[in-house]
Amino acid sequence: MLLTIDIGNTDTTLGVFEGEELRATWHMATSIHRRADEYGALLLNLLHQQGLDTSDIKAIALCGVVPPLISTFDELFQRYFHISPLVVGVGVKTGVRIRMDNPREVGADRIVNAAAAHHLYGGPVIITDLGTATTFDTVSKEGDYLGGAIAPGIMTGAEALFTRAAMLPRVELTRPEHAIGTNTIAAMQSGIIFGYVGLIEGIVARIQQ
Repeated sequence: MLLTIDIGNTDTTLGVFEGEELRATWHMATSIHRRADEYGALLLNLLHQQGLDTSDIKAIALCGVVPPLISTFDELFQRYFHISPLVVGVGVKTGVRIRMDNPREVGADRIVNAAAAHHLYGGPVIITDLGTATTFDTVSKEGDYLGGAIAPGIMTGAEALFTRAAMLPRVELTRPEHAIGTNTIAAMQSGIIFGYVGLIEGIVARIQQ
């Protein structure tokens, strides 16, 4: 089985594949303060809940945008799985050629997104990934990574509004019934939710031009 890990700024996502089948997936909060043994205890418990053991894992692939945790997880896998993980980054053959001005600037998460999208759907293709940052990536028909756009994530933008506008309350991010809010909470929900829809639709439309 293949264990895959995506270390994001806010969340870390793990999955176990048996061939093409996704057997299990988990999410945990990303924290640079956790040590390898702490992450190891969490991961071993998650595996056991699915009836899996470290001996079931034959290969590990890792990508991340939090550099200190790459070495933490590498230590974890060496200690508990006795496996050296494949760490995705510039120089790793993914089938996607990076045509950026400086290929080393491209995050591993964006490389993986581009490779997966081109493998599944071919090209040209646009990939949108909503996380701490909202990223837009483009891959050509030939499989070249052409670049994209980076915007603040919806929660990142909302948190800035909550903390920097003293008179505005913290609101639940649910889709409002109407774009015109008739109270402060509805108006904020409209601006945040529909504003982000407009952001995504607008950038995708500009890329398509």
